[in-house]
Amino acid sequence: MRHYSTSLCWFRRDLRLYDHVALYHALKHSSIVYCVFVFDTDILHKLSDKKDRRVEFIWHSVHELSLALRKNGSALYILHGSACQLIPQFALQINAQAVFINRDYEPDAIKRDENIAQQLAQHHIPINVYKDQVIFDRNEVLTGTNKPFSIFTPYKNAWLKKLKNSDLHAYPVEKYFSALANQDSLNTFNPKEFTFPTIDLKKAQKIISLSLLGFKKTDLTDLALPLGMSGAQELFENFKYHMAHYHEWRNLPSMKGMSYLSAHLRFGTISIRSLISYAYHATGQGAQTWLSELIWRDFYKMLLYYHPYVMDHAFKTQFENLAFTNNMERFLSWKSGLTGYPLVDAGMRQLNNTGFMHNRLRMVTASFLVKDLQIDWRWGEKYFSEKLIDFDLSSNNGGWQWVASTGCDAQPWFRIFNPVTQSEKVDPNGDFIRLYLPELIKCPNQFIHAPWKLSINQQNSCDLIIGKDYPGPIVDHAIAREKTLLLYKNTKSP
Repeated sequence: MRHYSTSLCWFRRDLRLYDHVALYHALKHSSIVYCVFVFDTDILHKLSDKKDRRVEFIWHSVHELSLALRKNGSALYILHGSACQLIPQFALQINAQAVFINRDYEPDAIKRDENIAQQLAQHHIPINVYKDQVIFDRNEVLTGTNKPFSIFTPYKNAWLKKLKNSDLHAYPVEKYFSALANQDSLNTFNPKEFTFPTIDLKKAQKIISLSLLGFKKTDLTDLALPLGMSGAQELFENFKYHMAHYHEWRNLPSMKGMSYLSAHLRFGTISIRSLISYAYHATGQGAQTWLSELIWRDFYKMLLYYHPYVMDHAFKTQFENLAFTNNMERFLSWKSGLTGYPLVDAGMRQLNNTGFMHNRLRMVTASFLVKDLQIDWRWGEKYFSEKLIDFDLSSNNGGWQWVASTGCDAQPWFRIFNPVTQSEKVDPNGDFIRLYLPELIKCPNQFIHAPWKLSINQQNSCDLIIGKDYPGPIVDHAIAREKTLLLYKNTKSP
């Protein structure tokens, strides 16, 4: 690769200052590197809730990244507007000879990057794109007939067979920090060359407030979620102590058996290579189970990359036109955590209250919506996309289609989660249920999973009147199950 006098490194889903592939190559092949982040209005304007925890999570991460660059004698240029306009504009203004980015796999992001690459090409500015979010991408893991995998287990086996230690080596960004631009090394430029307003580079070095972005402060800092690069490292170090029990604890929502790194992986405040490397070289079933979960990320990203139609349609086309009843009243009960099934309701209230939901509960609540309430999986997918701090299009879509039996490698349509037996299995003493359903705090253990079975006298004794303090079940699971089986059995291909 040629050497550039001045380059631009655009941060996106990679908000960290270590083991960063694009930044590493920008620093290695440039004398001066400008680092930029864009609060992209093409994305932000689509968010209807102006108290969005994800925006605030990004804001805190960008703030920490900015401070880290300053400590290294540099700056982060923080812009607000359409990235499709601002990145070419900024590159021209600083006389950049190249732009460096890490690859994104979502359809809209791919279109955005192609748009920007075309604009830059008109000025003979190359855009160098690198793999950073995943270990393997595009055509690196294919079937024996050179096609993308559609079943996870064969994909995982091929993924592991291909993996080498070199795939997990960190990119030593710190080795090249001296190449970063500082506040006193701004290139000169001629405003007459531009047909658009120039960017105030001094002003762009300051973090923009949430209010100027059009958003309000949330309760994010009150939640037990450490933020930014440092928060990600803190969580990872904590997880190492109980990773050995991951395979045992990961399905128990009352246990802190998860890594809680999903939001950090989503926004790149931690390196996927560092996590995979640790899990791959660790011994024990816990680490290997967690490694498998991390490989699922790669699998779902490549599924979306090769089959972008799954954003709106069933992967299995025979299930595209399922005759869902889509009862709005029941949908609202599900969203509010008022279905009468305690584990389902506790999961939904956890989501609404914290922006997080335990992975097992994502499956239970999703299954209940689709296969007990006969509501289109796309309704639930959209709701999760609005509420989850760790929302990732590929994983969210893949998970919902798995539950709905419409996706690749899906749960067979005739297997339907029983919300009561699931509750008894994953929360046997009702500890998690009582945490999010305080109205059931006095409910005896033997009834905590099905409180509608309490007699009137028993209800009075535990200050719980079913239908008043807590709803009775909005559907009978056994009847709903039979309806769903018929719905899937009788569906016709489009």
